[in-house]
Amino acid sequence: MNYSAIQLAVFIERRNRFVASCCLIETGEVIVTHVKNTGRSKELLVANALVAVNHQPSLKRKTAYDLIAVKKGESWINIDSQIPNALAAEGILAGQIQLPKLKGQITYLKREFTFEHSKFDIYFETDQQEKGFVEIKGMTLENQGIGAFPDAPTLRGLKHVEELRLAQKIGYHCYVLFIVQFLHIQVATIHRNMQPALYDAIKMAETDGVQVLAYNCEVDQKTISIKGAVPFDLKQKFIDPNH
Repeated sequence: MNYSAIQLAVFIERRNRFVASCCLIETGEVIVTHVKNTGRSKELLVANALVAVNHQPSLKRKTAYDLIAVKKGESWINIDSQIPNALAAEGILAGQIQLPKLKGQITYLKREFTFEHSKFDIYFETDQQEKGFVEIKGMTLENQGIGAFPDAPTLRGLKHVEELRLAQKIGYHCYVLFIVQFLHIQVATIHRNMQPALYDAIKMAETDGVQVLAYNCEVDQKTISIKGAVPFDLKQKFIDPNH
């Protein structure tokens, strides 16, 4: 995924969940930008952080910029919450992302598919009459080489996991896929202290046969692409850098 009009800026403050102030490095202009992630991102969006903003002016928009990525240490972390679904769909179709325990090859893939009371991110079918769902979550929270989800409680995510369990029990092949929106990670896990109910739901889902996967990404200020599979370990301890 390539962004068309990236400019570098210095982060000033987050006014609310959706809006932040930044200062363009090239011109010194203070701009208002849309934050394309409703998570907290407290460890990323700190004063004076180097950020990448995408210039997308339109009469239909309140802001002309999107905040796309943040420099943390020597690495970029993409925080665009719309990117993981597109990366996952392309990666699955290209065979770059492997879905374990499938016997056949995927012949049909549809994004956003309604099942019961949920709209799953991906529905697929294989040439061996297998059917399944993939629910995709972007991961931006990291500490000491450990990636964790979520960085804020998610009722929607919890509901999706519970309904994946139901679908798995009636014969679908079900997956939770974390797209880790940064490169340097040793293991991915659930941020148990942030949302114990989600931890419990994932634990029960794994017991029921739902597969939990994680793939990291190559990221810079202008691009993001799938790198490869990384281990997911529900038992991995995570220390929240914001506490």
